[in-house]
Amino acid sequence: MSAKSPAGGPTEREQELLRIRRDSDTKAAQLVDMEKMLQETKGMFEKKAEGGSEAKNYEENMEDLEERVRSSRRQRRSSLHHTQLLESQMKTVKGELEGTLDHLQELRAVLRRSQQKAEERKAAMEKLAAGLR
Repeated sequence: MSAKSPAGGPTEREQELLRIRRDSDTKAAQLVDMEKMLQETKGMFEKKAEGGSEAKNYEENMEDLEERVRSSRRQRRSSLHHTQLLESQMKTVKGELEGTLDHLQELRAVLRRSQQKAEERKAAMEKLAAGLR
């Protein structure tokens, strides 16, 4: 398993995490826009003290806006939770990769020592063989 893709770019998890963060930021911006729209609509309604059908439309619009705000908040919480979960998983994987790297470096050192000893033994055998001739 590799920390980077073959081309050196972000891994799939990193890409997904970036996408979730962008989605979360987008949802937050939408939430701010909807809340602003809600306040503007409330202000317009308060300025107009006209009849029943406008009040009914206003109430329907307000209910719709409030539901959209609630939905956006739920989606943002869900995205944040998912982001935190992915970040936790990435930390775990990073720790595992670091442990694997340390182990591989130790194995490389053992292999080098073994190769060096084998070369020394080969040289001693050749010297011994030359002495027997």
